[in-house]
Amino acid sequence: MMFLMYPYAQKRSRCIYITWILFMVIGLFSMYFHMTLSLLGQLLDEIAILWLLASSYSIWMPRCYFPTFLGENRPRFTCLVLITTVVSTFLSFLRPVINAYALNSIAVHILYIVFQEYKKTNNKELRHIMEMSVVLWAFALTSWISDRLLCSFWQRINFFYLHSIWHVLISITFPYGMVTMALVDARYEMPGHTLKVRYWPRDTWPVGLPYVEVRDDKNC
Repeated sequence: MMFLMYPYAQKRSRCIYITWILFMVIGLFSMYFHMTLSLLGQLLDEIAILWLLASSYSIWMPRCYFPTFLGENRPRFTCLVLITTVVSTFLSFLRPVINAYALNSIAVHILYIVFQEYKKTNNKELRHIMEMSVVLWAFALTSWISDRLLCSFWQRINFFYLHSIWHVLISITFPYGMVTMALVDARYEMPGHTLKVRYWPRDTWPVGLPYVEVRDDKNC
């Protein structure tokens, strides 16, 4: 995605690279956590996810959803997000057992924004990728909750794969979510440009990695 969305990053903000780097860091920390099942591994994994969400909020959150007291000032909003994230990072050490639930609860706010933007647009491409993002997230969350709450049942029938399914689905959901937010953000922050959704390796394949292509709107 860093390679495929290079033109977009050049047009919008190079800070977007931070989000993709954090996505890779999550993969490394998650691997370490599942290899060791240690508290340190759990905290590294969860804190990396927290900071990924914070960077995404700072870059892509539409200004119309900023708290009223900030107006539409993105630098102030970014400072607020960073302060909240630093505080949350320290709080994550107090009761690690609730961290995963707290992180998943942030999705409620993201879903609210997606729903609001879905109602505002008639763009079929944007609506489609929003729908795909929500469906993938719903399947991923269902796998995670089922694994947590019905663990003994799945053990009795010798089906031990729901947590791994969660990882696969959420790893697919994140790129779809990033492209969704990039498209929403472009409506507010990139006037004069049109973003077209593409899929790697080919648009015609039934499954692919989504990314955006930036086109300049030129009046002849």
